[in-house]
Amino acid sequence: MSQSVFQPVGQKRLTNVAMVRLKKKGKRFEIACYKNKVVNWRERVEKDLDEVLQTTTVFANVSKGVLAKREDLLDVFGTDDEEKICIRLLAEGELQVSDKERELEYGTLFRDVASVISEKCVNPENNRPYTLTMIERGLKDLGFAVDPKKNAKQQALEALPQLQSKIPIRRARMRLKIAVNLANENDLHMLLRAEKADIEQTNFSNTQMTIICLAEPGCFRNMHSMVQSMSSGSGRVEVIALAATDEGNTGAQYTASTVSENQKGAHSHPSSIGGPTAAEASRPSAAANANGFQPIQASAAPQSTPAADKAEKASLPVVYERGPVASIPEEHVGASRKARFSELDQLQPGWTIEVKGRPGGGVADPTFYSPSGQQVSSFAIARRTALQRVYGRTRMICAGDGPKHGDGQCR
Repeated sequence: MSQSVFQPVGQKRLTNVAMVRLKKKGKRFEIACYKNKVVNWRERVEKDLDEVLQTTTVFANVSKGVLAKREDLLDVFGTDDEEKICIRLLAEGELQVSDKERELEYGTLFRDVASVISEKCVNPENNRPYTLTMIERGLKDLGFAVDPKKNAKQQALEALPQLQSKIPIRRARMRLKIAVNLANENDLHMLLRAEKADIEQTNFSNTQMTIICLAEPGCFRNMHSMVQSMSSGSGRVEVIALAATDEGNTGAQYTASTVSENQKGAHSHPSSIGGPTAAEASRPSAAANANGFQPIQASAAPQSTPAADKAEKASLPVVYERGPVASIPEEHVGASRKARFSELDQLQPGWTIEVKGRPGGGVADPTFYSPSGQQVSSFAIARRTALQRVYGRTRMICAGDGPKHGDGQCR
């Protein structure tokens, strides 16, 4: 049976494609790009055209692989240079994106709109900003939908009137610093009253007056032009804060002088390093005077050492004299521990045990003795010793019905 000869296919498979499409003069032109790269190109983040385009070929239909005709390129773009045409398509064409990319873009824009509102607006009742989560919840309750063709600030201004029907919110006022000549004092006060600005501070110098005030953001351009006209260009309007909000007290303010005084007080009494003086020890503490009791001084607990534990165990009374493991009463070690201890007789007969009691009625850890008389302090060490003596290595013995060796022991 003859084998068929496979001819190579003269096609270039395009994967991970994002198409940019442009319709002009009744003709359609498409280019194949990499996903997420078109947006970077339009935002001037990506400047390498090869990183954006999969190929510089201009198509009439990318999915079918139909190339655009040279006559159509000359008729619409006036040139047949495909690289220049691709640059025009990237700037003017419509980007075809996937559902997940579109969802991510909408979600990012929605958060940007909510962030702008949170930064630029306050609660009129306490002049404090809302959190980002509260703004997002309010916009979702209103059913606000973002427009990808508008920027976040523009949509935030459009969403604010709708949000005012849901929660008490308004634009935060700007904090301005206005400086004019003394001859223009009356004109400036009339301007501030007309714009409903609140004066926070007024300073006078020899020939100039400076006012710090709060004004609505929409009044800035008018106030700036009026100050320039009334002072013949010598006046000055500066923005101190775009959004003047009340953040509240964040806690005690510590200055450098306070820290130095604390350090000075801490080092002024030599006895404070080693502990209280005799007079301080005899004087009752402030907590004792206020609450009616004296605080208990914590004492250092004695540290336990292996030598101390061994000496304590040796001084305990014996409740079961050294004898066979199988003969030990269950009230001293319990039924479960006795069953475990009996494994020593199965591994290596001749092991004995001694049990001592504690003053509170408890039982101390038993002491084991090997058939050769070696003293072992715990059951784990005794079991390991028995295994090594019998088999020459540590191994586990099956307690159930496991597969048997010829010597009768489990694997």
